[in-house]
Amino acid sequence: MESQESRQSKNFSDIETATERSISISDKEKSNGIIAYITIIGWVIAFVQNQEQKSEYVNFHIRQMLGIGVAGIALSVVNIIPLLGWLISILGIIPLVIFWVMGLMGAINGEHKPVPIIGEHFQEWFKSVGA
Repeated sequence: MESQESRQSKNFSDIETATERSISISDKEKSNGIIAYITIIGWVIAFVQNQEQKSEYVNFHIRQMLGIGVAGIALSVVNIIPLLGWLISILGIIPLVIFWVMGLMGAINGEHKPVPIIGEHFQEWFKSVGA
């Protein structure tokens, strides 16, 4: 069993690590991470600008937004099916918008935090994007 002191020191080291990650991100990287979430045009701009000077932080947010965009397109295709497709699409768009907001807020705050449930999969599925 872990003692309370070791848990507290572990929590402080996690906070320090998160702070260090935030500090090491340049303003340009942070801006590109945010731009990636602003429409498809913003995603393309962030992708192209990241090709000049590769950044894992920007690649992370490009992959997150690509996954959210692909999921949105999939929901649009499902929406073609009458009744059941409409229901699935409506129920799917709500968490997708929440994930988009969470990803955007993560980029604004300089975090490397994947969106819940599917964010880790996006990183794995799209690992060749921006690499």
